[in-house]
Amino acid sequence: MDQRNNVTEFILLGLTQNVQGQKILFVVFLLIYIVTMVGNLVIVITVAISPSLDAPMYFFLGYLSFLDAVYSTTVTPNMLMNLLSEKKTISLQACLTQLFIEHLFGGAEILLLVVMAYDRYVAICKPLHYMTIMNQRVCVLLLLFACVGGFVHAVVHLLFVYNLPFCGTNVIDHFVCDMYPLLKLACVDTYIIGLSVIANDGAICTIIFILLLISYGVILHSLKNLSQEGRHKALSTCGSHITVVVFFFVPCIFMYMRPPYILPIDKFLTVFYTVFTPMLNPLIYTLRNAEMKIAMKKIWTRQRK
Repeated sequence: MDQRNNVTEFILLGLTQNVQGQKILFVVFLLIYIVTMVGNLVIVITVAISPSLDAPMYFFLGYLSFLDAVYSTTVTPNMLMNLLSEKKTISLQACLTQLFIEHLFGGAEILLLVVMAYDRYVAICKPLHYMTIMNQRVCVLLLLFACVGGFVHAVVHLLFVYNLPFCGTNVIDHFVCDMYPLLKLACVDTYIIGLSVIANDGAICTIIFILLLISYGVILHSLKNLSQEGRHKALSTCGSHITVVVFFFVPCIFMYMRPPYILPIDKFLTVFYTVFTPMLNPLIYTLRNAEMKIAMKKIWTRQRK
């Protein structure tokens, strides 16, 4: 008999067991989700219809906002429903689907941030060849690279847990289905799988984060060759990118670059990079980008006429 059939659904304990606390969190996270969706969709629409934002940087920014909107939707709506409902259950199939989609778009976003760093490197360090190097075909191929990389990353996670037997407790002390909570519930030794998760998530995140910091160091070093206006514009753009990279990578590194056990802080860190970061990204990019603000103002003015 297949032991796995003993568990067909999981109980998600969520962020708190306090009923009053759940109601407060519902209101807070609902507002955050609305701001996230509106902010990211405004950027997507602005980039899509504004003729002045046809540079590769905005092409990638538009897709980053799209990924943020979908990534947030993978986690937040289900969390909101669980905060209001008494029966906080998720089927095994839905749990695995959530795990796959979460890592699909999370992995794609990580690689897209790498692509955006490369775009900034070419724009600042090789400005005369920028449009030749970053032509439309290259931009599409780099976007495809991010999407395929995210897909492979998610498939690996799914293969890790798909055939695991869950035959004991079905209570997940989390608000989302993720690798470490699921490995904890498996009825077999998951030590090797845990090491694979560290390699697939923690090590890759750490290496990419270090490479991104080095690349931005090279970019900032090359700013001395620019005019004061060019230097200010480049610093503003790179500052936005570095902020987003730190917000996304640091919690992920802390979560996965360690042995596969669960800490109380894990829930907060997961909330940070699945709920708060997708909301902060559009604010960071729009508030620090003059061209984006001008384009939004033009569209808003046009709509009011």
